[in-house]
Amino acid sequence: MTAHEYDLLIANGTVIDTDAKTELKADVAVKDGRVVKIEQGIPKAQAAKVHDATGQYVCPGLIDMHTHVYWGSTYWGIEADPLAAKTGVTTWVDAGSAGAYTFPGFRRHIIERSKARIFSLLHASAIGLTARTFELTLDEWVDVDMAVTTIEKNRAYIKGIKVRMDRDATNGTGLRGIERARAVSERTGLPLMIHVGLAPPSLDDMLHLLRKGDILTHCCTGLSNRLVDNQGDFLPIYHKLREKGIVLDLGHGSGSFNFESAEAMLKNGCIPDVLSSDLHQVSRSVNVYDLPTTLSKYLNMGVPLPEVIARATSAPADLIKEPELGRLKRGLPADIACFRLQDGEYTFKDAANNERKASQVLVNTLTVVAGEILEHSEESETHPWVLRDLATVAALDEKDCC
Repeated sequence: MTAHEYDLLIANGTVIDTDAKTELKADVAVKDGRVVKIEQGIPKAQAAKVHDATGQYVCPGLIDMHTHVYWGSTYWGIEADPLAAKTGVTTWVDAGSAGAYTFPGFRRHIIERSKARIFSLLHASAIGLTARTFELTLDEWVDVDMAVTTIEKNRAYIKGIKVRMDRDATNGTGLRGIERARAVSERTGLPLMIHVGLAPPSLDDMLHLLRKGDILTHCCTGLSNRLVDNQGDFLPIYHKLREKGIVLDLGHGSGSFNFESAEAMLKNGCIPDVLSSDLHQVSRSVNVYDLPTTLSKYLNMGVPLPEVIARATSAPADLIKEPELGRLKRGLPADIACFRLQDGEYTFKDAANNERKASQVLVNTLTVVAGEILEHSEESETHPWVLRDLATVAALDEKDCC
C-alpha cells in the first residue's frame, strides 16, 4: 500500500490569517503534527484523513487566555479535553487555579495528561482557587518565596502570576495580595494578571503597582471597577491604564461581562486586546458556555471575524510567549479549529442577565492538536457545590467571580 503524503487534509475551507487578519480560500495539509502546505487544490487522495470544510472557516486553534481547568481539586475547574474537542480550544491558559502548594498536582494530573495544551498563571496565594474565594485571607498563604521556587521549577508551563483583587478575595487585607504578586513578578520576570470586580481596592489604588505588559482581566465588568461611566464614556482610569501599557483581557465569566460596558468601549474604539471566556463550573452553565459563544457576542456587535479570531489566537500566543501557536502557517504546529457561522435566532446574556438578540453563532466542527483530531467525549457530571450555587447564581454574579 502506498503511504499517504499527508496525515490530514482540511479541504475547501476559508483560512483565517490571524497576523494579516484576512481570509483565504485554501486547503490545509498536515504531516507529523505540523502544517506542511496551505494552497488550493491539494488532491484528497494524498491524505490519510480528509475533513471537508466547505462553508467553514479554518482557524488556528483557539487559545483561551483566562480559564479554570483544574478539575476535581478546585471549586471552579472544568475538564479540558472534552470541552476542547467540541469548542476549538487547543490551548487553555489556567488563570490561577493552582498556587505553589497545589501546582505539582495540577502539572502531574492535568497538564501532563491532557491532549490539549495547558499553561498556567500561578496564583499569588499558595492554595490557589481551591475554594470559591478568600484565598488571600491568611498572610502565610501569600508566600513569595514558594511562588518563585515553583515558577523556577516549572518555567515551561507557568506564564504569569494571577491575583484576584476584589472585596471578597482580599477579605480586608488591602493591597497585600498585589504587592506580593508584584514581588514575585520582579523576581521572575513574569507579568501579572489582575482580577478586578467590586472594590475595595479600586483600580486607582492599585495603579502604581502595575507595569507595562501586565494584564487586567474582566475589563468589561459592570461592577465598581469598570472602565466606563454611566454615560458610556471612558473613565480617567482607562486612559491611565493604556498609558502604562496594560493589556486588557475580556475574562467574561459568570459575573464579569456587562453588555453596556462592552458596547460603550467598542463605541469608543476599544476591543479588548484578548477575548477570553473565564470558563469555569458556574459560567459553563449560565451565560458563557464556551469560548465560541463569547466570540460570537463580539461578532454580533459588528467586529469582523478575522479580528475576533486574532484576539483569541495570535494575541494571547504573543502574551504567553508561544509565537508558534495561534497562527496557521506552514511549518508551525497543526493546532487547528474549524467553525461554521450558523444563522438563526439567538439570545445572549451578560453577567446581570441583560439580553441581546443575535443572528449568528460560531459552531465548532473540528479540533486538531499537533495534527491529532480530538474526539468528542462526555464531560463528567457537575459537582454538587455547583448545583447548589447555581440556584443562587444571581448572588454570585453580584460578587463577581474568578
